[in-house]
Amino acid sequence: MAITIKDVHYSYPSHPQKMVLNIPSWSVAEGERTFLYGPSGGGKSTLLSALSGLIKTTGSLTVLDQSLNQMSTRQRDRFRAESIGFVFQQFNLISYLDAIDNIKLASSFGSNHRGDRLEQEIKVLLTELNISPDEWGEPARNLSIGQQQRIAIARALVNKPQLLIADEPTSSLDHINRDIFMSLLMSIVDEYKITLLLVSHDMSLSTHFDSVVSLNDINLVRKQS
Repeated sequence: MAITIKDVHYSYPSHPQKMVLNIPSWSVAEGERTFLYGPSGGGKSTLLSALSGLIKTTGSLTVLDQSLNQMSTRQRDRFRAESIGFVFQQFNLISYLDAIDNIKLASSFGSNHRGDRLEQEIKVLLTELNISPDEWGEPARNLSIGQQQRIAIARALVNKPQLLIADEPTSSLDHINRDIFMSLLMSIVDEYKITLLLVSHDMSLSTHFDSVVSLNDINLVRKQS
């Protein structure tokens, strides 16, 4: 399994009496494309933070056969950098850096420093994602939303992750760019044989996925409130 959760609980330290996550059991198979949906404030972001090791939960949380609960903070940071790719809602590119340097920055957090090979691998990724060489040296702020999308995907893939997490990646896009993005994302996931977990409230995206999961069905907190 790519993700296995058993009896996971989490409350923020500032509100210890208010449980945010209460997930008795949930799993995502290796290679599966999973669509997770739920209302705002339902715990989606907290769950993603737990899966990436940004927060530490109680219970058993295993990602890519690694028990996050048994890792130190430094070990979780390294694991996240090397094994998990992220595509964020606002892409989170550094506006004044060009495409190559934005992607290099993500690579610097991993332990596999590839030296001269890295830039060549980045250029291959950018070419596969239809980013013209004329645009590689442009600051991210000068690029279109579609170009920034592709750079964000390349950044998520540069460390060759086994798991790709996309957090509301289409919420700021119109229908045309949303459909282009989803087609591109699915082709990349298939090509690289990556497990995909995409979180969104846009149910129209669910047709692209093997598994569609409501957070309310796995997280008992809202059922009890």
